[in-house]
Amino acid sequence: MAKIKRFEDIEAWQKARGLVNKVFNISISDGFGKDYDFQRQIRRSAMSIMANIAEGFGRRSNQEFANFLNYSHGSAAETQSHLYLALDRNYINPKTFKELYDQCEEISRMTLSLANYLRKKGTQPTR
Repeated sequence: MAKIKRFEDIEAWQKARGLVNKVFNISISDGFGKDYDFQRQIRRSAMSIMANIAEGFGRRSNQEFANFLNYSHGSAAETQSHLYLALDRNYINPKTFKELYDQCEEISRMTLSLANYLRKKGTQPTR
C-alpha cells in the first residue's frame, strides 16, 4: 500500500466527501420540507463518516486510526438507516436511495479494509 501523506489522499475520505455533498443537496430539496431535525441528523451522520477518517489519520498510531475508521463505518450505517426514513417519508425517490445507500456501502468496505490493514501493520504509524 502506498504511503498516505494527507487525509485528503485517502480514497474513502474522497468518496465520503462526495457523499456529504450529495446528502446536503438532497436535504435542501423540497422533499425534506421543514423537517429540520431530520435534515440536520442525516447531514451530521454523513459528515461524521469523512470527519472520522480525517481525525483517525491525525492520531498517533495505526491502532487509533483503525478505531476511527470503525467509527466511520458506524456513521455510514447510521446514514444508511436515515436513508430508509427519507425514502419512507418520500423525501427521496428509490433511485436516489439506492445510489446513496450503495455509496455508503462502498465507503464502509473501504474503511474496514483499511482498518484491517492498519491492524496487521501494528502500532507504528505508516505515514
